[in-house]
Amino acid sequence: MVYSESNTVQCSGGKCFLYTTGFILGGAAVGYFIGYKLGQRQARLNCKIQLANEKVVDTIEMEDIGEKKAFCRCWKSDKFPYCDGSHTKHNKDTGDNVGPIVVKGRK
Repeated sequence: MVYSESNTVQCSGGKCFLYTTGFILGGAAVGYFIGYKLGQRQARLNCKIQLANEKVVDTIEMEDIGEKKAFCRCWKSDKFPYCDGSHTKHNKDTGDNVGPIVVKGRK
């Protein structure tokens, strides 16, 4: 292919600026929209416990607590609602700082 000046597109200053600005703003808007939609998917905290239920509710009798029990707040425990330490790996992987809630029974 031979290069000739007749094959090049000439762009006047104002018109070229408007096209370039429109292209950049359009790309930024599309990028923002995609990022926003993908970010909404990550908003869910509970990804494994009783997903079919509208709301997860567990009731523990005070007599069953004994001296003290640790309850999960990270939604990653295999022993939910009790804490099994799964938050430790989650915190290390994500930089988060979640931990259990510890409930002490009456003496």
